[in-house]
Amino acid sequence: MDPCLNIVVVEDHEALRNITVEALQSRGHRVIGVESAESLQETLGNQSLDLVVVDVNLPGENGVSLARRLKQSHPDLGVIVVSVRDRLDDKLGAYECGADLYLTKPVSVEELCAAAAALGKRLLRVSHPPRRDFSLDLQQMRLRGPAGETPLTTQEATVLAALVRAPGHRLETWQLLEQLGWVDTSGKMALEVPMSRLRRKFTLVGATGNPVIAIRKHGYQLGCAVVID
Repeated sequence: MDPCLNIVVVEDHEALRNITVEALQSRGHRVIGVESAESLQETLGNQSLDLVVVDVNLPGENGVSLARRLKQSHPDLGVIVVSVRDRLDDKLGAYECGADLYLTKPVSVEELCAAAAALGKRLLRVSHPPRRDFSLDLQQMRLRGPAGETPLTTQEATVLAALVRAPGHRLETWQLLEQLGWVDTSGKMALEVPMSRLRRKFTLVGATGNPVIAIRKHGYQLGCAVVID
């Protein structure tokens, strides 16, 4: 069974970014797509990360520079560089900057997903400790983690259970509103209230980073591993 990885795809071509994100999510990974190196830290915050898939030709800081910077600060991070450049010196330069794999575009989603799974297995086996899971007890309406447990409201438990069960642990706003029975459009703004409370409760039980990620113009995604008891 392939490991479930926290992955970021850094690609400025929106359609290609969306296809790549969806393909990796379909394999069970938690995936976020961003359009530039500059938006990467803003989106992630302190969230843990296993693997980054980065295009070379990005607006602002290029992908090779980003790979070097990420490897310097996170030596255990997996880096897959993708590029239309197929010259040997381009590939060697990327490897010298910390790339684990260099794939030449066009890359099939099947090859990329296979490369991510293979690299993820190696990285997790060599350097990563077991992931600290959180658990949701739906009978007692409680969230448990390494630092203890805390009660959840019906709204919080409902949206958390929906995210845990969703493909890629990600749902669009309308899907979450439907789970809560909120049919009017004003519910979109109100949805951030239970999400903010849920983030605080994750923190109480030991979460670091951003456990519930808001995806702009889409919805929300879990940023940590949760199982349902």
